[in-house]
Amino acid sequence: MQLQGSCHCGAVRFSVLSCTPYPFMLCYCSICRKTAGGGGYAVNLMGNNETLTVRGRRHARVYQATIDGKLSEAQRHFCGRCGSALWLWDPHWPELIHPFASAIDSELPPAPESVHIMLDSAAGWVPRPRPGRKNKTFAGYGADSIEGWHRAHGLYEDEA
Repeated sequence: MQLQGSCHCGAVRFSVLSCTPYPFMLCYCSICRKTAGGGGYAVNLMGNNETLTVRGRRHARVYQATIDGKLSEAQRHFCGRCGSALWLWDPHWPELIHPFASAIDSELPPAPESVHIMLDSAAGWVPRPRPGRKNKTFAGYGADSIEGWHRAHGLYEDEA
């Protein structure tokens, strides 16, 4: 699925091909919560980095978080004008980018369930989801990757 995204002010617009467009995983870690905001969590998708096109790249900035006292290699791209979180790129998986669902302008398909990760890092004011058939909850990382979850649910979209 071709995803179109942008920041709030429109200075940065991007497009990327995604085989995993269902926004199912809500991350409550302090980095996602503080840099992307909204509901106390952020939702990442996965895209093919080779297909990423960006208009207004000169307005994009990069933030690298400090994790356990070390500078993370992951680059969180955001708009330098309005501050909108756009996507994350990590050199450990150079073929991928992870756009924030909040930056996507395309209509995204509704996920059949939600997976809540990093709940041990959630802010005290954030309501905790109740675990159940449609709500999987994890104190840390979940059991599946974005690709793994899509494949397990028959929702992986081949590029061809």
